[in-house]
Amino acid sequence: MDSSLRPSRTRYGVVVFAVILGIIHYIDRVCISKARPFIQEDLKLDDTQMGYVFSAFTLAYALFEIPGGWLGDKWGPRRVLLRIVMFWSFFTAATGYAWNQMSMMVCRFLFGAGEAGGFPNIAKMFSVWLPQREHGMAQGITWLFARWGGAFTPLLVVWVLSMVSWRMTFVIFAFLGVIWAVFFALWFRDNPKDNPKVNAAELALLEDAQKNLGGGHAKIPWARLFATRSVLLLWVYYFCISYVWYFYITWMPKFMESKEGLGMDMTATSTSILNGLPLFLGGIGCFLGGLVAKKLAAANGRISAARRTVGVLGMLAAGLLIVAAAQTKNATYAMLALGVSGFFNDLSMPGAWGACMDIGGKLAGSVSGSMNMVGNLGGALGGVAVPWLMKSMGLGWDGVLYVAASTYLISALCWAFIDSDQRLHE
Repeated sequence: MDSSLRPSRTRYGVVVFAVILGIIHYIDRVCISKARPFIQEDLKLDDTQMGYVFSAFTLAYALFEIPGGWLGDKWGPRRVLLRIVMFWSFFTAATGYAWNQMSMMVCRFLFGAGEAGGFPNIAKMFSVWLPQREHGMAQGITWLFARWGGAFTPLLVVWVLSMVSWRMTFVIFAFLGVIWAVFFALWFRDNPKDNPKVNAAELALLEDAQKNLGGGHAKIPWARLFATRSVLLLWVYYFCISYVWYFYITWMPKFMESKEGLGMDMTATSTSILNGLPLFLGGIGCFLGGLVAKKLAAANGRISAARRTVGVLGMLAAGLLIVAAAQTKNATYAMLALGVSGFFNDLSMPGAWGACMDIGGKLAGSVSGSMNMVGNLGGALGGVAVPWLMKSMGLGWDGVLYVAASTYLISALCWAFIDSDQRLHE
């Protein structure tokens, strides 16, 4: 066959850039949980004060999701991603120069504001550069490596902290985003037609995707977002799972090391591996979730029904495993249960982001940004809820886990009624 008639594969370059950015995104975000003991000791912060530091990031991350996605819809992902990656890299470095709780909260808030637009603009980039049938797999691969970036961060931070201070650790990690931005600026263009390596056959595959190019609307389509049932259900679902997920990257090391929790030695390499297990297995769940949904859709002809099945079963299994972690008295078994719970949590991730892209169409950035915004409000709640549940409500770590498990039941109910065949523009 004439090579000129075969579609080129230049479009997969956007997946490579998305994967690397997802890894950097999670390294910069997760490293603070492993550096937490050093930060608390140096800045004289108690657990409640540290909870506010965690939530400062998550609150900003939530509040700036829709503006970040909207800007991607309006200006295109290239301009937005270059600006926000440089912005969040600056405040990653600035975190290392914080001198008290307030300065730390300001740095983490502005860092969160920068990171907020990352994944919505990746979704926007995919919606233009990839045909619809590749959306789910691209999201699955991206989230696989993003989660793995977070999973290996505890080991990476321990290694870096063995050589430099916690302050210099944040400065070192900041340069990762700067390097990514340089190469992205040289390669990526908003319109695949502007890349000379994309041949005519590949452009033909992207004919429908061209309808999703930026410049489509002047303001955030709030009325349409609130009028679309599946968008509202995606919001609630993501709020619930983010509440649990942020436990993994904020308070789980405290749960592991405290005598009232698992009483584990956090300096041991095996403990760091267990600490990253929910994110590591979650990454595998992201990849398999997209693959399983694709196989189910091929069997029954409906991607929406396939995503719904994966979502419901994944949420129910994740909740049951957290209950199992709360009931077992063996620390290793508890962490294994939480790790497998992370796997089932993330089975639904590609389907959720793929649903945002399909429902949103030209407004994919706004829809995915709105879901991530509401989700991270759940994450912000989780940052302050754990010390509140334990101090004010008198719950132990078991109670904290039972509250987390209950949110998965709500998520399963949401997935039972999510229909990604709905369209925001209809």
